[in-house]
Amino acid sequence: MSKLLQKPEKQEVAEGVTIIQSVTKGNSPLEYVEFKIVELAQGAEYSELLIKKECCIVALTGKINVTVGEDVYHDLGTRDSVFDKVPTDSIYVSNDRGFELEAITEARVALCYSPSDKQLPTKWIKAGDVDVEHRGILSNKRMVHNILPDSAPYANSLLVVEVYTESGNWSSYPPHKHDRDNLPNESLLEESYYHEMNPPQGFVFQRVYTDDRSIDETMSVENGDVVLVPAGYHPVGVPDGYESYYLNVMAGPTRTWKFYNDPDHEWILNR
Repeated sequence: MSKLLQKPEKQEVAEGVTIIQSVTKGNSPLEYVEFKIVELAQGAEYSELLIKKECCIVALTGKINVTVGEDVYHDLGTRDSVFDKVPTDSIYVSNDRGFELEAITEARVALCYSPSDKQLPTKWIKAGDVDVEHRGILSNKRMVHNILPDSAPYANSLLVVEVYTESGNWSSYPPHKHDRDNLPNESLLEESYYHEMNPPQGFVFQRVYTDDRSIDETMSVENGDVVLVPAGYHPVGVPDGYESYYLNVMAGPTRTWKFYNDPDHEWILNR
């Protein structure tokens, strides 16, 4: 199996609390991005203290309360399934703070991390404030929920987006990359993809490759998998009959998303 493909692996860490995915510096090639998927039974609680890292808490499904210090954010979450295709609530928590999750209903929560040493205010990213963007034409259509884009001033390194790709379409396409600290032409951002499919028995294909092919992996990606992108181009293809959802986490030395298209395939933008 590819070193860039991480399968779900359930780990019960407390009563009613199961970690499904855990991407850390210790088990991945990424230096700037860490990631968890936490499933909570109704009434279950989960807490963390952030040491030298920031976190974006995304209420993927179900409803949760989030406590950060003296602040309590009630009844967060808008979806029974990510394929309800509506934005959801998120909470940005800066470094050296603690947070607690409490599940009002059964819930799935994404925790998106990057290194941070400048403390910023906690931010409730309300579902109604999330920008919804439609990109692409022909068989290159997708819908994007910009949860924490580079235009948002309330994070140090993190960028977080959700992407929906229609049946038979391509996404992150034409192939693009952001692995050189070469602004204003390109920024250096690592990336992770957390994938879900509808129906859930589906799969997508994702290729990660560099110009010199020192990385060249093509993966069959199933529901709940995470693909790691330390460098290179990273397109996603969705087979007929299935819809694709993925949650992207990006981070790097500069919080700017400036990508570079593979020149061999950039011509499709001019059709």
